[in-house]
Amino acid sequence: MATSLKSEEKQPLEEEESASENHNTHDDQQVPNKSRITIVGSGNWGSVAAKLIASNTLKLPSFHDEVRMWVFEETLQSGEKLSQFINRTNENAKYLPGVKLGKNVVADPNLEHAVRDANMLVFVTPHQFIKGICKRLVGKIKKDAEAISLIKGMEVKPEGPHMISAIISKQLGINCCVLMGANIANEIAVEKFSEATVGFRENREIAVKWTHLFSTPYFIVSPVQDVEGVELCGTLKNVVAIAAGIVDGLDMGNNTKAAIMRIGLREMKAFSKLLFPSVKDSTFFESCGVADLITTCLGGRNRRCSEAFARNGGKRTFDELEAEMLQGQKLQGVSTAKEVYELLKHRGWLELFPLFRTVHEICVGSLPLSAIVGYSEHTPKFSLFGGSGYNSPLFRLNRL
Repeated sequence: MATSLKSEEKQPLEEEESASENHNTHDDQQVPNKSRITIVGSGNWGSVAAKLIASNTLKLPSFHDEVRMWVFEETLQSGEKLSQFINRTNENAKYLPGVKLGKNVVADPNLEHAVRDANMLVFVTPHQFIKGICKRLVGKIKKDAEAISLIKGMEVKPEGPHMISAIISKQLGINCCVLMGANIANEIAVEKFSEATVGFRENREIAVKWTHLFSTPYFIVSPVQDVEGVELCGTLKNVVAIAAGIVDGLDMGNNTKAAIMRIGLREMKAFSKLLFPSVKDSTFFESCGVADLITTCLGGRNRRCSEAFARNGGKRTFDELEAEMLQGQKLQGVSTAKEVYELLKHRGWLELFPLFRTVHEICVGSLPLSAIVGYSEHTPKFSLFGGSGYNSPLFRLNRL
């Protein structure tokens, strides 16, 4: 048949919208301000987010049943469009095969149409695409919309880092919370117990609403008033995971890996507090902090790819390994390591963060793989922590 995708989908979508309106008429009289949800992204984590959210919108009276999910259109090997396959089977064959998303999830390849009626937007795309997506959405979303970012990464400019939540807020003129945590998507997809953290700025009420939208008996979400801290934890742990994978690829053992993780957590905390003094120490003990670091260094995609990188002696590029191992997913740790390195270099902080520095230099071939435990060559002239008390100075000169 020569029918276009748009015409094929138009009638079912209109019927679903009409049915949804009829179904919700009585409920809307009781709850006049029901929220409509759109998920911007449909990869592995985006599909899992859709499943979590869809299970709750059917139960909670403050949300419309239907969950829209914007799909970057792709053609499957069968010749069928990915969005058509999702709407026909209720599964994402490419990024989350074998898992039902929920019958109230509607895949939509038209970004502007997908967000048109939503007042709660869930952003979950590779971080390098967010500015282009937001540019397309300017003037296309509701003025009272709220956003949440599940994206791990940042954009680095000479004046400093631009966090993804800040980019969304600035470009779209809306508030943006974040959700981060020890969340390997495939485990949550099969309902293994997990936790996450919602970071918010001032509006606790909207943070609680987000926790209700995501929380299930197997996925426990807690709000924390520290957007930058939560988001930087989710971003920086991928750099440490690259280091952990190199350790695994060189068969250096668990003791070495534990040391790398401890040093990585220390640098994560110091880096975050240097850039944003408001970051709370307690945030690093939430799911977004130490828990996410542990799970990413044990089983995440960044660890797996960097282990393969090390086992191949650094002779295969991360781009090759990403294409071979991740089936269309994106590797965040290498690009984040580069962005962190550029910021450290610009501010003259390279010597203060030997692990972050070393990870990037190994990734680009400036240092051998074995340097992952030889970074003491870059021993900082300043200590990042002066003592164990919370009131101790951040920097203290080492008089050697």
